[in-house]
Amino acid sequence: MGAEADDQVQERLVKQGAEGKLYIGTYKGTRCLVKERFEKKYRHPALDRQLTRQRIKAEQKAFQRCAGAGVVTPALLAVDLDGRKIYMEYLEKAITAKEFIDKMMDTDKTAAEDSPELKELAAQIGQMVGVLHRNNIVHGDLTTSNILLDPVEGSSSALPYRLVTIDFGLSHFSDNTENKGVDLYVLERAILSTHSQLPSLFGMILESYRAHNTNRRDETIAKYEEVRARGRKRTMVG
Repeated sequence: MGAEADDQVQERLVKQGAEGKLYIGTYKGTRCLVKERFEKKYRHPALDRQLTRQRIKAEQKAFQRCAGAGVVTPALLAVDLDGRKIYMEYLEKAITAKEFIDKMMDTDKTAAEDSPELKELAAQIGQMVGVLHRNNIVHGDLTTSNILLDPVEGSSSALPYRLVTIDFGLSHFSDNTENKGVDLYVLERAILSTHSQLPSLFGMILESYRAHNTNRRDETIAKYEEVRARGRKRTMVG
């Protein structure tokens, strides 16, 4: 899946992190989102190219596996291994789940936790993670910032959005229950950190997860609880 060399104009930087940058560019004349991985100057150039290619290919496979599993992601448009870039669909109207929750909290903190919108969002997040794990896809960085809500016109649902999962840079294919348990723990820690005023949110997500992961679910949750206990012990010990 090659990319055309028409992405030279970087319209707007969306995000920049330690591994790369995300910006709005173009692919075959259409606006899209471009993820570009930096060259790491501290690594040998040949090793850096090899590792970058491996990670881009792994991310590409994650998109393909999600499509097969029925998990919605932005459409993958192209991959440019030499240019270190992934081109994907730009969902202009989408907001992150974090932004959605923050707006709810700003509107009415007391009603947010019991709102139909939050309960439906939790159910959909739990379903998404359950389906990923059922298909042995470990996301690696589950946070409410890596979940988009894309508006659905004419929806009668309590949550008039479709859930779109993004950022598979740390994802991998694994049937290891500890890896999946760590995935759940990362999500819990992210929610407790980012949405501390909603203590029941992760519990609602986990309830939905139980209903949708039929692949060694109980073992995975037991591993999550082990990882969680280890995390608490480290926090107490310092």
